[in-house]
Amino acid sequence: MKFIIGIGGVTNGGKTTLTNRLLKTLPNCCVVHQDDFFKKPDQIEVGEDGFRQWDVIAALDMEAMINTVKGWQENPVKFARSHGVSLSPEAEESDSEEKGIHFLIIEGFLIYNYKPLIDVYDKCFYISIPYEECKKRRRSESC
Repeated sequence: MKFIIGIGGVTNGGKTTLTNRLLKTLPNCCVVHQDDFFKKPDQIEVGEDGFRQWDVIAALDMEAMINTVKGWQENPVKFARSHGVSLSPEAEESDSEEKGIHFLIIEGFLIYNYKPLIDVYDKCFYISIPYEECKKRRRSESC
């Protein structure tokens, strides 16, 4: 049995913290971080303000991301092994997902802005935090 969970939300909103806790809790759990799919800086458009536009879907290689998700869908056991994810003993005995439950968490700030990805989720979560808390976290990250 396979489940795909989407965890979206604002930058610095707690998505990665929640994802890391779920990885420790759920058996046979893999993760795809949207942040791993940013294009190279020279491929990112520069806005009118003179800054690269990192917070738009065009800054991400979404095709590569969906291909990664498809790889997990095709064989979550092989995917987990190739990404160094520990599997439950029952899942280790098999090269398919027939034994045990397998989870994929897709985590990112624009994971609900790409139609092919929307169609894969079994459960979606969106994390929001108050504006002042978000601002405080972003300031402390850049220092």
